[in-house]
Amino acid sequence: MRSWTPRRLVVAVVGGVVTAVVIAVPTDLLDTPLFGRSVPVTWWAWPVLVVTAALSGLLLATYVRPADTTRPPRAEQRVGAVGGVLSLLAVGCPVCNKLVLLALGTSGAMNWFAPAQPLLAAASIVLLGWALRRRLLGERQCPVPASGTRVER
Repeated sequence: MRSWTPRRLVVAVVGGVVTAVVIAVPTDLLDTPLFGRSVPVTWWAWPVLVVTAALSGLLLATYVRPADTTRPPRAEQRVGAVGGVLSLLAVGCPVCNKLVLLALGTSGAMNWFAPAQPLLAAASIVLLGWALRRRLLGERQCPVPASGTRVER
């Protein structure tokens, strides 16, 4: 990451901030008149949000290509997206999630889903970290020249 361009660093910061807002507003970690929360925020929700935002911003920045390379999309995109969605589910209110309420009911949301939320948070961080690591290792180990660029051997 030391060789990243200023453009990539800006994308990492902006991506992290946007991720934090996109997760914090609907889960009511940031209090807005748009959403409410029936269950208080857990002690671990803010650290999970901060780590998710940082990893998501860095992961997003890896998709900003330097001018001299081209890289097709890979599995890390899907894993990163799943990690972000899991984080959203992890820090959200268990009884405010309509899908959880439909599937489990209010008592099921509190007795089954709420205790599983820390596991979802851990899984989201692991998936985002794995995707970021794969992207960074791929950049360092196997740079791909742009199409039409002649490679000397």
